[in-house]
Amino acid sequence: MYETEVNGHVESADQIPAPIRQRFHDLAGQVTTRSVLPWGEHCTECVWPTCYTTCDLYSPRTDGKCRRFVDGMVRLDAPQTANGYILKISFKQWGKLWAPGNVHLMPAGEARSLEQRDRRLGQVLYQIGVPAPVKRFAMWRRYDYKKKKAQSRRASAQMPEYFVVECYNPNTAAIALSLTMRPDDPSHPLPFQTLLTAAPGYSRFAVPMTDITRALDVHAPFSVELIPNNVPDGTTLYFGMVDFASGATLTPDTPGPAAERNGKTGGAATGASTEAKTKAKTYKCIVWDLDNTMWDGILVEDGAAALTLKPGITEIIQQLDQRGILHSVASKNDAPEALKVLEQFGIREYFLYPEISWGPKSEAIKRIAQQLNIGLDTLLFVDDSDFELAQVLAGCPEVRTLNANAYRSIPSLAECQVPVTAEAGERRKMYQTESVRQTVAGRFGDDYLAFLRDCHLEAHLRPLTPANVQRVHELTQRTNQMNFSGNRYDRAVLERIIATPYLDTFVLDCRDRFGDYGVVGFCIVDRREPRITDLAFSCRVQSKRVEHALLSYILTRYRQPAGRDVYANYRKTPRNAPSGRVFDDVGFEPAGETEAGSSLIFSQTRDVPDDGIIEVIYHPAEDSPAGASPG
Repeated sequence: MYETEVNGHVESADQIPAPIRQRFHDLAGQVTTRSVLPWGEHCTECVWPTCYTTCDLYSPRTDGKCRRFVDGMVRLDAPQTANGYILKISFKQWGKLWAPGNVHLMPAGEARSLEQRDRRLGQVLYQIGVPAPVKRFAMWRRYDYKKKKAQSRRASAQMPEYFVVECYNPNTAAIALSLTMRPDDPSHPLPFQTLLTAAPGYSRFAVPMTDITRALDVHAPFSVELIPNNVPDGTTLYFGMVDFASGATLTPDTPGPAAERNGKTGGAATGASTEAKTKAKTYKCIVWDLDNTMWDGILVEDGAAALTLKPGITEIIQQLDQRGILHSVASKNDAPEALKVLEQFGIREYFLYPEISWGPKSEAIKRIAQQLNIGLDTLLFVDDSDFELAQVLAGCPEVRTLNANAYRSIPSLAECQVPVTAEAGERRKMYQTESVRQTVAGRFGDDYLAFLRDCHLEAHLRPLTPANVQRVHELTQRTNQMNFSGNRYDRAVLERIIATPYLDTFVLDCRDRFGDYGVVGFCIVDRREPRITDLAFSCRVQSKRVEHALLSYILTRYRQPAGRDVYANYRKTPRNAPSGRVFDDVGFEPAGETEAGSSLIFSQTRDVPDDGIIEVIYHPAEDSPAGASPG
């Protein structure tokens, strides 16, 4: 139920390599129910309709809206995929996929039929012989209807299991995609955010619904957006399903954004015993006992000082970790003491969600699998006790088991033969990062500032140079809501600014653990007064307090060494007025009117505020190492 097809035609999916097409086909039999989101091309800096007349980057589509994908969304017929097609998208600067969100599920076949009917309607509207204004109005009405329909759908009685993103990246480098689900109600600003890293080739991400609902009320209106981070104009990606979904075999491979790559498939196949599994799945996690398994000796009887690690155990753990195979612990022991021993041996960091208690190990293993969001049939449990191995098999027949006597054989097992990639080597760290996010997110409540601190925002400042002038030109052309001077410089003017000796320029790029936002801010300071003559920010960082951090940095820098007043120009408009409250927040006061608008003053007697949310790093020149900001 996507918004547009380029020129009303369909391209062949043969342009995608056959092995990659097969990976798109794999999902068709796994999805049982899914949503139908009306995705469309949008701009990260959109201030419709003002930007259609004020932005020289505006490129009209057939329906009059702005073209942010090079050729729109190009449909590739692929009947064997879950939704019957693949979308080819070449992103222009500021382009993003956007849709109103809803978690209304329908049977997969019904969803596919609905999209096919919508496509036929779109073809008729495109081909019908009517004047262009009538055609534009009809196409606008079609998409407006789909958006309203999506927004009005009630959530299903049964929630989706995942938000699924299928992506083929034909480029040579991995591309980070920021996935954001944002409440429509501005009084509840906390979004759900995660970063999906699309390696070259096919990737499938399955973001657990439990992660999403922990941060977002999906029963209230919200939107979904998918943005490639800081990529060159024309970067092409191919998308299959991008919807909420459920399915018996949809299991994630990685935390939060769960990825399925390199020919590996998820699944929930079960078996009566370890021996019965002739076509065993790849192990995703090894769960270890401790006493006489991880180490020689029994902690509660012999004491920590008498314990020694099994020969070669550290190397085995590290080798499997590099392959992306995770480790955990299920042990009957005193948890603080056992974890202290793992610390002493220097291997504590390798074990995720350790379950150390005196309860049944089968229950401990179930909790580990739930925390990792992986199937029980992808776990291997290693223990020296035949009793414990039998207890786990009785309580979790899907789990495969191994007597600790054979621990040296684990790296050579067929189920452990997986490609060693840079991404696999980072898998454990991704889980650890996600664990921290979930733990902290649970404490946020409505504390938005606490959420921002947990994002670990960094603001990097550099002078305006020929290397970044194009990005700044694009920013000044597009931004309206956070452009406080109203100036829209062409490249020639920006180049003259570079050459003006008394003007200091600051180009801001921002990143956090959910993405690299690229160039998102620009500031000019006339250091003779000093005065902030221009200040503009991207909407992508709106409400992240980036503007507060930059103003605090400027004030600290230019008050020194004489303790001077600092001035700012502000041309207030209905568009920038909400964002313009930042001047009040920081402590600027009115100082009269000028041709450039209102003149504001920050008195030398005031303290410069710093909420400590964002780290500001100044780079004196493009080729110099980063340095901490002064003050």
